[in-house]
Order: sequence, then structure tokens, then C-alpha cells
Amino acid sequence: MSQVSSPVIMGSELTPPVGIRGTSLLRRSLKLWRTRIGVALVGVIVLVAIVGPYVAPYGPSTPVGAPNSNPSSTAVLGTDYLGQDVLSRVLNGGGSILVIAAIATALGMIVGTAIGLAAAYSRSALDEVLMRGMDVIMALPSILLALVAVAIIGPRAWVIVVAIALTTVPRIARVARGAAQPVVERDFIAASEAMGVPRWRIISGELLPNTLGPLMVEASLRLTYNIALIAALAFLGLSTNPNGANWGTMIQQNQLVLAVQPWGAAAPIIAIALLTMGTGLIGDGIARTAAGIDRARGEE
Repeated sequence: MSQVSSPVIMGSELTPPVGIRGTSLLRRSLKLWRTRIGVALVGVIVLVAIVGPYVAPYGPSTPVGAPNSNPSSTAVLGTDYLGQDVLSRVLNGGGSILVIAAIATALGMIVGTAIGLAAAYSRSALDEVLMRGMDVIMALPSILLALVAVAIIGPRAWVIVVAIALTTVPRIARVARGAAQPVVERDFIAASEAMGVPRWRIISGELLPNTLGPLMVEASLRLTYNIALIAALAFLGLSTNPNGANWGTMIQQNQLVLAVQPWGAAAPIIAIALLTMGTGLIGDGIARTAAGIDRARGEE
């Protein structure tokens, strides 16, 4: 439903309040330098993850020299503890983290948003039941929940995706519910109900568009945390391919030789740091735009 200035009939607003749609919010946030820098950082890392395997000088498991060798013409970033090229492994190691983090965040967003909007709209005991269930999940540390799931079932890609999505759902649900509650009380919702509009259409067509701002901010934050969580699982040896190229696994494998050859661990650390910094800056830019902060400065 278009968000335009609504007429007032008998003192009640019968159309949605003026707000910022998702596409408009993204477009306006890109006028801020912090958002542009974040997009550039994320874009570079994503490009490395996509193109890296095709431009890597060696295979990710190909020995090219003595273990823990310093950078040379043969290995630009040196070799790791098995004599494998660090640069090649870095170029091959980002794809799994990015894909799993993106899918898990998207799945958590869909489920969490549905639960949060349903809870806010119900205005009944269902609200308490759903949110208390979310509180139970939130009481468990994210890393512990993921560790238990992976330890019981195994380090399979779908297990990691579901476990991380499950840790994302309650936080998204709380944000969605909090953003939707004031909207539920507006007169245009009551008018839609009086006209017999189905509940699912009210939730998807009225509530969801008016909560996109906070949800987009939370999505960027969840993506940042999920990237770090996946890297932490790989660091603990719980990746889909423990012997394959993976930034978290590389840190774990080369941590003991930091003083001898730091690039084996430092390069993936830098890649993960740049990725999380980028997503954090994007989220901050969206949050500032949604709140109207730095709007005038960003539009200059």
C-alpha cells in the first residue's frame, strides 16, 4: 500500500503513516560516506570470494615450498604449516563463509520477521507464547547452541545454516514485534480489519512495509555476527571441510607460528575483519538514515 499523506476522516487516519520504503532507505543511506565505504569493503571481499578461486596462483592444497616460509616470489604471502600457498588459500577460503552466513541470515530474517509480526498483530496470549519461546532461545549463547547442534549431527552445511538461523530468529522477532506494535494500533489497521481484509494481507501489506527500516538495520547486524560465528566454528574445527581452505580454519591451523610466519593467520583475520567492518558500516548508515541523523550532511 503506497505510503502517502493520508486524509483525516472523522479525526482518524485511515491510511498508513508516511515512512521510508526499503528501496528508498537504501538509496538515501548510500548518500552517507560510511555506507559507501561499507559497500566498497563488502564488495571487495565478495569479489575476492567469487573470483579468487579462478585467479589463485596455485590450488588451495598444493604444496609450493617448505612449511612456514616467509613471503617470496614463489609465494607472495609465504606458505602455511604444510607448505601450501597462503595467498591461494585466502583466495579460496571466503566462499563458504559468505554463502553460509547469507543463507542463515536470510532464513533467520524470514522466520523471525513472521514470528514478530504475528505476535504484534495478535494482541492476545499468542504474543506471550511466541515471545517467551524466543526468550528461551535467546537465553542460550549463540556459539553454544551452534556447537551442540554441530556436535550432535555433524559439521554439515545445512546443520550450520539451521543452527545459526535459529540463533538469529529471536533477535529479529523482537525487533519486528517492537517496530510493529505502534503500527498495529493505528487507525488504518482497524479500517482494513473493518473492511474484511485478510489478516495475512494486513501483516504483509501494512505492517511489514512500515517496519522495514529497523529490520534492515538488524539484518546487517545479524549478518556481521553470523560471519564471526561461522569463522569461530571453523576455528574450533567444526567446518564443512576441516581440511579445505577456510578463513576460520586457516587461523586455527597457523596460530602457533604467528611469530615465525604471521601471514598464514593474519591474512584471513584481515579478510574477516574487513568484511565485518563493511557490514557494520552499512548497518550504521541505514540506521542513521532511518533515524534522520546526518541526513542533511549526507545529501550535500
